[in-house]
Amino acid sequence: MSENQPKITAYLKTYCGWSEGVRAIMRKYDLEFEEKDIIKNPAFRWEMEQKSGQPLSPCVEVDGQMLADVSGEEVEAWMLENGKVAPVDAEADAPTNSACSDEEHEAMARGEVPGGKVKFLD
Repeated sequence: MSENQPKITAYLKTYCGWSEGVRAIMRKYDLEFEEKDIIKNPAFRWEMEQKSGQPLSPCVEVDGQMLADVSGEEVEAWMLENGKVAPVDAEADAPTNSACSDEEHEAMARGEVPGGKVKFLD
């Protein structure tokens, strides 16, 4: 991680429109972040609830500041306002302010990857 990059921990769901919006912002600004999947690891959900004081996700911690129950759009606005990132011309590669569609929820209920749209970062 470069000196200029903020330290980011994102508490996200495996498949979720809101969570994918946060991931899209991280990709847009080429930000390194630690992703804690609260679905695959219930201990991360507990940690998120203890740190944020509430159960809703996504929650994103940036340099020790917890942004609770936020969209990617809200994370981006906060980081720009607080000088954590500089504006870029690129567009996000996924919606940054939307829930999963009904189709995506149905696919998840069947245990499928919704639409194959979720991108995982190494």
